[in-house]
Amino acid sequence: MGVAYSVGEVDHLYTFFVEWSPENMYSHKHSRKQQEYLQVHPDALSVIGSLLKDSAPENWQIVSVKQQKRRTSVCSSADSESDDLLPVLINHSQILKELHLEQLMSHIPARAQGNQWKLVYSTAEHGTSLRTLYRQMAELDRPVLMVIRDTDGQVFGAFSSDPFRVSSYCYGTGETFLYSFSPEFQVFRWTGENSYFVRGFLDSLQMGGGGGPFGLWLDADLYRGSSYSCNTFCNRPLSLHHDFTVQELEVWSFV
Repeated sequence: MGVAYSVGEVDHLYTFFVEWSPENMYSHKHSRKQQEYLQVHPDALSVIGSLLKDSAPENWQIVSVKQQKRRTSVCSSADSESDDLLPVLINHSQILKELHLEQLMSHIPARAQGNQWKLVYSTAEHGTSLRTLYRQMAELDRPVLMVIRDTDGQVFGAFSSDPFRVSSYCYGTGETFLYSFSPEFQVFRWTGENSYFVRGFLDSLQMGGGGGPFGLWLDADLYRGSSYSCNTFCNRPLSLHHDFTVQELEVWSFV
């Protein structure tokens, strides 16, 4: 049986459960220090106490007003629902359009879902240098999304479970994947064949491999690149041609 609450009570209840739900420990850890106290309206204390007594925390579900409206409304348009699902970009993108965001979102791993997207490297802003790209990610400990537009106007790239860095060995996990919008959207996930996800050198960046060319390769100037089928992702070439010239390149993190 449902219980009616005033707007003020609902606001306090929602704040309480969002702050203290076990599912939010990850965001607390990375975004700010854990709170010791939370001010709750006195009228909501009895409701909170009842819920804590009668319900197990693992059965809680935190739902915002926007989410609940989207679930219950049978009159919502497809356009408004699509807008709700798009990520929030903190910075402007020279490459990504709404169509790209819509299709990429469903393939981003759960741990990055719901986060804002922050531009950490862009050839337009930082210049064309792989060394600069590495420097921009030196302090990152989160996955990143690389987006490339070549001189043929094709958009493609890669999701990496780890920030790009120089390494004497391959790194990454099975979350890593390649993707392309050329000519239509496709995602190429880890096949399990090998673990050649990412390897960074001062003069090149490599993704995917095994017995031949790389799934994605970029030079030290982030100007020339190539893409071939590889065992790691069983991908087709990401651009129209095996060899391509970079027009714009961006790397986004999830914050």
